[in-house]
Amino acid sequence: MNQGTAILKTKSHYEILDGLRGVAALMVVIFHTFEGYGPGNRFLQPINHGYLAVDFFFLLSGFVVSYAYDDRWGKMTQWEFYKRRLIRLQPMVIAGSVIGAIFFYLQRSPTFPLIATTPVWKMLVVMVVGFTLIPLLPSMDIRGWQEMHPLDGPAWSLFWEYVANILYAVGLRKLSNKALGVLVFLAGVFLVHLAVMGGRGDVIGGWAVDIREMHIGAARLLYPFFAGILLQRLGKRIHVKGAFGLCSLMLIVIFAIPRIGGPAHVWMNGLYESFCIIVLFPVIVSMGAGDEVTGRISIKVCKFCGEISYPLYITHYPLIYFYTAWTHDHHASVRTGVLLGILLLVSSVTIAYACLKLYDEPVRAWLQRRFLWAK
Repeated sequence: MNQGTAILKTKSHYEILDGLRGVAALMVVIFHTFEGYGPGNRFLQPINHGYLAVDFFFLLSGFVVSYAYDDRWGKMTQWEFYKRRLIRLQPMVIAGSVIGAIFFYLQRSPTFPLIATTPVWKMLVVMVVGFTLIPLLPSMDIRGWQEMHPLDGPAWSLFWEYVANILYAVGLRKLSNKALGVLVFLAGVFLVHLAVMGGRGDVIGGWAVDIREMHIGAARLLYPFFAGILLQRLGKRIHVKGAFGLCSLMLIVIFAIPRIGGPAHVWMNGLYESFCIIVLFPVIVSMGAGDEVTGRISIKVCKFCGEISYPLYITHYPLIYFYTAWTHDHHASVRTGVLLGILLLVSSVTIAYACLKLYDEPVRAWLQRRFLWAK
């Protein structure tokens, strides 16, 4: 039997949206670098709202999943959908957990008090569980931060990404736009309540297995993912020239805005974050989907940023752990912190690109041939 084309042909990409995902991923690395060096006071953190990149990712995910699969369900089962999503995401989840394990004992520090007493067998168990994205309970913590994935912190958002994909396959894809609009509205209320009335004035959290963190994770996921699906289905696009540059600048400004309101008025910052997630992010995605890149350099930049975005996001945090421990233990000066931060950024991009070309792309190509291609 000869292999033919794939059962479902790959659709064209929104190149600008791919590029914006890369810009957001780079801002996440920069945000985490400042977070690792800084005094731990969220009111003094440069790139103060860099964590909103995760909410932007969820919106992009809803948009792209809807675009890629809404019209394919007559030719595709739920299991085939899950296989496609697993092949797209899971190889780099495994890579992130392995990289976290490699760096784990190099991060030994008073900042991470549990590392020194963690036996190798327990670390390896955590690594293997990390391959599956099954959340770890606080009793299995090996670092001291009570993360659901203590070898690779950002994997928490991939756990919620899989939750979103299951919700889409089970029921969201079947909803009318009117019914989906009702869910978007309710999810928006849920998000605003968290951000404004949650007591902290932000949406930070979602990475641990306890009631509060799971509440935060659900609130951060539901509105942007639902809204991304609805935005794609409605087909509303904002057509402006130079959308990639303009949208990139908008994202950078949104992430870099200092915390608003101060400790006495945290609700003001909650309103700002709600406005960004509910209004500004859909506008940015609509602008990105409404334009095309034409120049050769712009196309290459968008392509590179899109390719590197997911590997960079899922592999950079083991270096952040190391950077955080070293700068805190050595009371590093600002100059040293900046130089090491630049080195960290370059190293993170290098590791991500190497993982992409030497591991992720070949593995995904093999999995697609093995499990997706028609005979």
